[in-house]
Amino acid sequence: MATEKKPNNFKFSPWWIYAGLIIAFFGLNYIGGSGFQETAKISSSKFNEYLDKGQIEKVVIYNKTEGEAYLTAAALKDKTHSKLAKDMLGNPNKGPHYSFDIGNDEVFQNKIEKAKQEGKLKDFDFKPKSNWSEIFIGLLPIIIIIGLWVLIMRRMSGGGAGGGGGQIFNIGKSKAKLFDEKTDLKTTFKDVAGLEGAKEEIQEIVEFLRNPEKYTTLGGKIPKGALLVGPPGTGKTLLAKAVAGEAKVPFFSLSGSDFVEMFVGVGASRVRDLFKQAKDKSPAIIFIDEIDAVGRARGKNNFSGSNDERENTLNQLLTEMDGFGTNTHVIVLAATNRADVLDKALMRAGRFDRQIYVDLPDVRERKEIFEVHLKPLKKVDGLDIDFLAKQTPGFSGADIANVCNEAALIAARNNKTAVDKQDFLDAVDRIVGGLEKKNKIVTPEEKRAIAVHEAGHATVSWMLEHAAPLVKVTIVPRGQSLGAAWYLPEERLIVRPEQMLDEMCATMGGRAAEKVMFNKISTGALSDLEKVTKQARAMVTIYGLNDKLGNITYYDSTGQSEYNFSKPYSEETALVIDQEISALIENEYQRAIKILQDNKEKLEQLANILIEKEVIFKDDLEAIFGKRPFGDSTEETVAETVSE
Repeated sequence: MATEKKPNNFKFSPWWIYAGLIIAFFGLNYIGGSGFQETAKISSSKFNEYLDKGQIEKVVIYNKTEGEAYLTAAALKDKTHSKLAKDMLGNPNKGPHYSFDIGNDEVFQNKIEKAKQEGKLKDFDFKPKSNWSEIFIGLLPIIIIIGLWVLIMRRMSGGGAGGGGGQIFNIGKSKAKLFDEKTDLKTTFKDVAGLEGAKEEIQEIVEFLRNPEKYTTLGGKIPKGALLVGPPGTGKTLLAKAVAGEAKVPFFSLSGSDFVEMFVGVGASRVRDLFKQAKDKSPAIIFIDEIDAVGRARGKNNFSGSNDERENTLNQLLTEMDGFGTNTHVIVLAATNRADVLDKALMRAGRFDRQIYVDLPDVRERKEIFEVHLKPLKKVDGLDIDFLAKQTPGFSGADIANVCNEAALIAARNNKTAVDKQDFLDAVDRIVGGLEKKNKIVTPEEKRAIAVHEAGHATVSWMLEHAAPLVKVTIVPRGQSLGAAWYLPEERLIVRPEQMLDEMCATMGGRAAEKVMFNKISTGALSDLEKVTKQARAMVTIYGLNDKLGNITYYDSTGQSEYNFSKPYSEETALVIDQEISALIENEYQRAIKILQDNKEKLEQLANILIEKEVIFKDDLEAIFGKRPFGDSTEETVAETVSE
């Protein structure tokens, strides 16, 4: 069995070179001098005394000003020189043993020549000597200044460990992170569940990079870029990671905000540097997440009259993607959930040739996403994944991952050994409705009002053909809500007016129940009123479903209407819109009141059961109202809450 190779954490630092040079300098200076030998300083008179006694064996004269004396073996045994017998390491001291200064070099030379003739001195020699210590001391201030300058420059250019205060000379460099296709990228298309249409389109980009000749031989051109558009959490960034993992080419990843800086011209400089790096490593992929940070439409909302740094950055990006001298082997991927605010020049063919919409997953795709996120969990055998997919309508991939994680936490909190179906249901309730607040103080009068409100929703939705039938109702406070009702709506691609009106009527059922039972209304219908007002406004101003206004819409799909100072309709039309919205809501409110008045006894019975049990299910409604007179073509569940 092969042993796993441990990663090498060794990092080379240029400062080691500087330290080595300094150590080598001192080492050479030390070894070139006296080394580890013990040398004592004496006067010239003492030297003459030792020389006359015949205790000097050898003399070396440096530059005719300084001398070094070596003692004889007999002299080293003398008590006078006993301290010099051993060196610093305890070994016999080979010398030089003494150093001294020379006054008159001619007199000194005559003296040692005479001593040698008389046999008092064995040898002498004249040598040149450079004083390294003095040279080093003289150069030390310059060395310190150069060292400090190098340190400051390295920190300012981002090379040191200084952190946030540096990056001065590196300010115009791209902040893109380069992923190594061999080690850093582990995500593949197998890790991306659902999104079949998006994957099919984006897989072609991988094929372009792997085998460009297949397409270019027929005269086709490799796409310049692809824009991933969709709601948050649907897997746009995950798709880009999968492309990086599959393509086996250099992958530069950064956010749109990485181009933005307080200095003028930095954004454009970073764009140039990014594309220069990508061209040097082509074929390559550049991924810009949240491109709306720099790609917002130009000339909008710029009242300063000064140079707009964001526009300069966008202009440079446009030039790099499709301008003179561009490289066709660099593909740009970008992701945003605000495609409506992007500049038209950025969206045109030749820059982003493909716009891939990544929508919220349907029930089949949610099942695939659940299968991916359930793999690391310890779950019970026979867990119904189809049921889980139906319980999470409108959930994105990120939401489903959160559900799986929350279910595991709930199971661990309850000391279970495996995650079961109930844990997932509790996780959905927790995410949609919020955390249960069983210790919240609710008076009996408030509790009855909440129960009547929720029972009103359940009753009206049960009696209407196109309203979603109820699955569960609770009056246990959750998050900011006092109660919650879960329904099973159909998965529709288009919605008809009668379906929207029935949903509005069911939404107003809570307030209508309070009016029927207490002849009073409360603030508990805040979220209901908000929801029904949005629906009514959409019917009148967006979908053209109002007879009085006719087939007209004031919806702007480009998203540019937010910059306009005026509304796209007159004041008279605004008055009509307000009247029609109010009339729609009031009609459905009166309709809900009539339904509840016709079923008042059953409404009160349902409210009493809800007060007693705090949670009721579909079976409780069937016991009171009987089987629902309309067929249940239902697949999914959604929660509706009552605000405090």
